[in-house]
Amino acid sequence: MLTKTQIVDGAAIKKAIEGRDGKMLSSFYTDDALVRVIDRNNPPSKPREIRGRAAINTFWDDICSRAMTHKVDTTIAEGDSLAFTQACAYPDGTKVFCAAMLELKNGRIARQTVVQAWDE
Repeated sequence: MLTKTQIVDGAAIKKAIEGRDGKMLSSFYTDDALVRVIDRNNPPSKPREIRGRAAINTFWDDICSRAMTHKVDTTIAEGDSLAFTQACAYPDGTKVFCAAMLELKNGRIARQTVVQAWDE
């Protein structure tokens, strides 16, 4: 479990995502964090915006409850920025690829932008 003194890093992100631990993922965010999701249904001009830890908790609970695998492939950190790529697969073979950029504030995620593509 993340404590108040731990900071978010690539290893923590990888462990929580691959472990499908929505509670741990939600704990990484500031109370007023913003997650923007860009995909086919949410284009750059109108991204899906998830604001605040409560809404982000619901977001991660939904994703982590799905029967699918998650693999964090690459993480890059520089200063207060962290980026990672993630490959996911549903049991029926449908694949999802995500690239995420995180802006950290005091070691927690304040802003996150996710760009994702699904098999169609």
